[in-house]
Amino acid sequence: MARTEGKNRAERRANVKALREADAALHANQRREEAAGVDHETPEYLRLNGAANKAADKVSRWRGGNR
Repeated sequence: MARTEGKNRAERRANVKALREADAALHANQRREEAAGVDHETPEYLRLNGAANKAADKVSRWRGGNR
């Protein structure tokens, strides 16, 4: 298993925090769109999903990422 990206513990923790914030934003947007009856991938969803995927690439699977 690859370690979370970062030169030191603070950078690794910041990458995990960034992933959690990106996931939270993505899920909050999903709840808003579902409540509004949106049933397709909006530009906002695509932007947030891309940001979450980019953040996940820096974090180990142990912490919820893709590494």
